[in-house]
Amino acid sequence: MKGERRLAREMALQALYEIDAVGHSAGWVLQNCFEREPDLPAPVSSYYQQLVTGVVSCSTQLDAYIQQYAQEWPLDQVAIVDRNVLRIALYEFTIGRIPTKVAINEAVEIAKSFGSDSAPRFVNGVLGALAPLRREITSALEAVVGRITQGEESEPE
Repeated sequence: MKGERRLAREMALQALYEIDAVGHSAGWVLQNCFEREPDLPAPVSSYYQQLVTGVVSCSTQLDAYIQQYAQEWPLDQVAIVDRNVLRIALYEFTIGRIPTKVAINEAVEIAKSFGSDSAPRFVNGVLGALAPLRREITSALEAVVGRITQGEESEPE
């Protein structure tokens, strides 16, 4: 059986894909999932919700950092799966406080399952380049999260 966090990451990837591809709001996607999966274990649903809401709230900043290290590809041309695997991992090893190596390894494994043949290498390369900036990125993202929780910004649709 998959670990609870791996399951939550995979579910978050699917939710973020839907948000990007179809344009549904994060709230709608989360509610729909919880209605479809009423018996989801509490740790899975909690971490899933944390990842989706966290990535959505910080996506502009996450994308700016990712774009710096994936310059050959405009972010809107990166596959939706790859883009969201990168967002999840970057969010996890900054705001989420998951050890960097764990977040990168999980991202590569998920890219192997859901992405193209070249996705794992691409994901590993971009995240490996971002890892040394973890503290800087964490500070920038925490400032955004602080503004959101204080009501200065609303959650993107």
